[in-house]
Amino acid sequence: MTPVAPPARRRNVEWEYERIALPRDLSRNVVRRMLVERAEQGGWELRSVQIGNDGVRRVVLRRKIIRQPRPLLVYA
Repeated sequence: MTPVAPPARRRNVEWEYERIALPRDLSRNVVRRMLVERAEQGGWELRSVQIGNDGVRRVVLRRKIIRQPRPLLVYA
């Protein structure tokens, strides 16, 4: 069996995180629709979901922070 190399990690990649707590009375379908809407409109991706003993879903979303390099200003 050949070893598999881990995926290459990008340096200088910054992430923005958002934590959401969703009450237990929301159905799975409603939660799914909310998360899909956030992903499509805001560029978020799902990082993790934890369901606590109290039934509250704790969701962590993330998205890349894209930094634009500053242009070089050349004066003639």
